[in-house]
Amino acid sequence: MLISMKSKLIPDIQATIEMLDTGNVSKERKQALEILIGFIGKKLDDNHTVNLNFICTHNSRRSHLAQVWAQVLSFYCGIKDVYCYSGGTEATALFSATAEALRVSGFNIDVLSEGKNPIYSIKYADNMAPVIGFSKSFNHSFNPQSDFAAIMTCSQADVGCPFIAGAEMRIPITYEDPKVFDGTELQSEKYLERSLQIATELLYVFESI
Repeated sequence: MLISMKSKLIPDIQATIEMLDTGNVSKERKQALEILIGFIGKKLDDNHTVNLNFICTHNSRRSHLAQVWAQVLSFYCGIKDVYCYSGGTEATALFSATAEALRVSGFNIDVLSEGKNPIYSIKYADNMAPVIGFSKSFNHSFNPQSDFAAIMTCSQADVGCPFIAGAEMRIPITYEDPKVFDGTELQSEKYLERSLQIATELLYVFESI
């Protein structure tokens, strides 16, 4: 079901989205994304809730970026009943540079709980519940236990976790890890670059529904 929600986004996020160019998505990447488009479209056609669980090894970088952008872009494109989650094959912590890349794109981010595995409130619209970001295993009780698509955002998780209990479909859409730039002068640039790549591809997904 389509709804009009664009005006309710935080303005800086809307400006970021409007700068994205889906024409930069390669033919090869589009082929991988078509599987996700088909899953979402079928669910909506059947009037079912769409549950998406983005999975990476540590649930600290790519899976969180994908979760947040998928939630926001479904909202931006006016598509109801899409709920996005993330998890890892193990829990660590949402890396600070991941949160900073989202902050640069306009998100309002607050730390709800500090410690080894901080909990973040990631707000994208004035009247919508924030995304709650923290590292967790893919089968954590916070995440759906059945009737979801498992989107594998890194090749290590895709190979290392051959079975995802409860998943209706397993979809590999992998990204290069910005972790390789941790502690370098390129760290902020590369995290933002990966964030915007993920945003661009997910915008293509939701515009195609």
